Amino acid sequence: MSIAALPKTIPLTAASNLRDLGGYPTADGRRVRSGKLYRAPALLALTPQDEAAIAALGLRTICDFRGERESAANPVTIAGASATKLPIEPSVGASLKDILRTGIASGHVSPDEMLELLREAYQAYALQSFTRYRAMFELLNDDANLPLLFHCSAGKDRTGFGAALLLTALGVSWDHVLHDYLATNRLWRREIARNFELPPAVKDTLLTAHAVLLTAAFDAVRGAYGSVDAYLDRAIGLNDTARAALADRLLEV
Repeated sequence: MSIAALPKTIPLTAASNLRDLGGYPTADGRRVRSGKLYRAPALLALTPQDEAAIAALGLRTICDFRGERESAANPVTIAGASATKLPIEPSVGASLKDILRTGIASGHVSPDEMLELLREAYQAYALQSFTRYRAMFELLNDDANLPLLFHCSAGKDRTGFGAALLLTALGVSWDHVLHDYLATNRLWRREIARNFELPPAVKDTLLTAHAVLLTAAFDAVRGAYGSVDAYLDRAIGLNDTARAALADRLLEV
């Protein structure tokens, strides 16, 4: 399968940006297995047809990166799947709505200021919320937890960093990691943001996946740990042995 055909999406009526992480090639000549890893927004108010499409995925585990208030207000329930809350709270700029509640965002924020606020949030995902991502990787150690889906509200930021971290750990190249991350810009219909009242340029900055944000998160990792490999080992719990076992579980020839 060509990279241009990736990611493989699962089309829904009530939501967008649900996709399979499978198909990406790795440095050792293998590919990420299809049907094992999914990334998504919060799957809410689904139609019966949507529910049937999701049921066909056979999900066993749902990882919810939304903050406690977010998930309590709009719980996500998928039949047959065990839900694990891994909250990344608004104190680190977690959700779009909470970014809007901050003083800078509710005042006269410019597009550049919004981008800087998002940059700080991404750096915090990496350096302050790594235990949440580590918990997701621990779930991936057991085949009984697969297929696994992880999500936040939009499936853009907290989910985007998690997907990038996972693909990187599996040996996917940075260019392909960015390809997956930026696919949000053509796949997400921005359902949760239709009532955001912001100047158009500021709103577009907020709702766009920016390569500079993902780069900033990984630069923060390198600055704090020396390398991404060291971060995966010390922060995420993936030493060489654990990383090889993860690859054997989630890659195919």
